[in-house]
Amino acid sequence: MRLNSFLQSDTFSGWAFITPYLLAFVPLLLWPFIQGFWMSLHEWNLLAVTFNPSAKEFIGIGNYVRLMGGDNLGWSLQPMWLFRLVVSTMIIALYVRSLRSKATDISHHLMAGVALLTTVVLLGLTGDWYDTRFWIVVRNTLVFVAWVVPVTTILALLLAIALNREGRWASTLRSVFFFSQILSVTVVTLIWQLVYGVRNGFIANVLAPFGIDSPNWLTNDQLAMGAIVAATVWWSVGFALILFLAGLQQIPSERLEAATLDGAEGWRKIVNIIVPSIIRTVQFVMIMQIVLHFQVFGQSQLMTQGGPGDATNVWVRYIYQTAFRDSEVGYASAMATVLFAFMMMFSMIQFWVTKRQES
Repeated sequence: MRLNSFLQSDTFSGWAFITPYLLAFVPLLLWPFIQGFWMSLHEWNLLAVTFNPSAKEFIGIGNYVRLMGGDNLGWSLQPMWLFRLVVSTMIIALYVRSLRSKATDISHHLMAGVALLTTVVLLGLTGDWYDTRFWIVVRNTLVFVAWVVPVTTILALLLAIALNREGRWASTLRSVFFFSQILSVTVVTLIWQLVYGVRNGFIANVLAPFGIDSPNWLTNDQLAMGAIVAATVWWSVGFALILFLAGLQQIPSERLEAATLDGAEGWRKIVNIIVPSIIRTVQFVMIMQIVLHFQVFGQSQLMTQGGPGDATNVWVRYIYQTAFRDSEVGYASAMATVLFAFMMMFSMIQFWVTKRQES
């Protein structure tokens, strides 16, 4: 009798649903993470430990001190001051606008605080770092995310609004824009290497009739990051487009018709009616993109090999180099743990935003 009651209880149903996931999650995700964190507490040379498992040495937080510490640390307005000023102004403007809304809660303050801390403080740190290259790749990754996420979000939203209609052409264009999403990173980088080719690339052929020489996009330290950003936006916009289309189709047509009758057109209609109606979708798209693009690797590795110099070297690529080229697996694991903390922070923000809006 007790067994039958248990089999019919919500507890059994819950465990029955999550057990298949746990069978994959624990050995394939949780245990490797724990093992990686344990490795980050050791001086762990890949080749030495391969031949002698006892060659590793426990050093506690030594790898984290090497990663995050330095001498003569300080803060300055000089590094990337224009970029920081523009981004900070945008963040403050959006935050002030959100304060006028009754829906403002702790999640809005948290998101604004994290964004300002990252933009103003972290990108302004100076000093003699123990690992200067790490902070260069962190800066590159933050700049990459700061460009890709808003550009992709805005472009995908505008495309979704334009294509949210019946008809053969709208349906065809939706498929065309989504097509890039199904391509692998290898194919995407190959396509854009052909676009950026100095002699016979697409851009070079467009500029040639005007007597303009195409710059070397992928070897110019001022242009290489922008070239990778453009390729990534082209690759990512399809996924965001589909999510926005799903959100737009949930807006009651009566609301849009009423806005039109009241004289709301163009940007006024988008800003005051459409965006507030799909704000959850906008937040979801942005958080998902932040988490995704913090893990950028293939574009940097295949298009520029992190160059010129370290101009396009990014966080995950540096972890890869440290672990498999330099054999410093313990130190690479420390970098991976810090990256996980960054992504977990943004995931928690998404969780809090969703929870507060549903309550």
